Amino acid sequence: MERALICLGEILIDFLPEEAGGEVVGFRMHPGGGPYNVAVGLARLGQPTAFVGKVGADFFGRRLRRAVRAEGIDDRFLATASGAPTTLAFVAHENGEPAFTFYGDAAADTLLAPNDLPEELFARAALLHFGGISLLRGTTPQAALAAAERLRGAALVSLDINVRPAVVADEAAFRATVARAVAACDMLKLSAADVAWLAPGADIAAYAAAQLDAGPALVTLTQGAAGVVALRRGPAGLEMLQAPGFSVQVADTVGAGDAFSAGLLAALASRGATTREAVVAMPAEELEAALRFGAAVAAITCSRPGADPPRAAEVEAFLAAR
Repeated sequence: MERALICLGEILIDFLPEEAGGEVVGFRMHPGGGPYNVAVGLARLGQPTAFVGKVGADFFGRRLRRAVRAEGIDDRFLATASGAPTTLAFVAHENGEPAFTFYGDAAADTLLAPNDLPEELFARAALLHFGGISLLRGTTPQAALAAAERLRGAALVSLDINVRPAVVADEAAFRATVARAVAACDMLKLSAADVAWLAPGADIAAYAAAQLDAGPALVTLTQGAAGVVALRRGPAGLEMLQAPGFSVQVADTVGAGDAFSAGLLAALASRGATTREAVVAMPAEELEAALRFGAAVAAITCSRPGADPPRAAEVEAFLAAR
């Protein structure tokens, strides 16, 4: 049985803005959702990829399933929830940053339950990536935690919290979910925006380093154009690795963090590092090369509109030119 890189969580429709004269005049429909974007990135980079979640039995749900299959992502673990709509997310830009508005109460992607996870999923998983708004609503947080906690030690477990403050309805419950998710993961991705919400006023690097005591073996801190910093503990103590950013003409930052995750995870998988132990033992120069690959995937994605990650040949050409 071929093992797969599995992404679990929200899959939705992003309506991205169309502008004229400096004003938003309409929206164009695109498949989206953080874990889905990571799955697309992994598949385009040549990795065997599967997606776990639920879509609505509506036009948007059918459109999403077609998109999953068109990307070559295995959809055997993608269920259809009858009677539930598909989440819609409208994206605009304010002060140079994406601004999201979600319409997804009781939507299909919030209804994944632990008993929806088949044994085949656990048998096939070489890696599990989860996070995003799927940690916020309905039964999907419980399903995500159940999958992560069961797979820890059997597969590499990757978490991107990707905090969206505008849709956090119950802060205490969300913080409790995040704490369990961090404890269950092997790799944790953070951004400065995540840290600003999770620990207001905290030193970003110090906060990231502290997370190593909570569960993950590797913490990555993305810094936009400044690149990425990774932290892990080795025999000599705390180790910091860095990969600089790439200068590109930015068209859109939507999906940049997801693209980085896809690039890093694909680079690790291509090196056979799909266990916690392999990531801990990886030579520093190899891990920095994987971080650089992830940064390149993110940079290319930012150079074009929408969450549109590159294929492997594009990344190789991009890196060769630099």
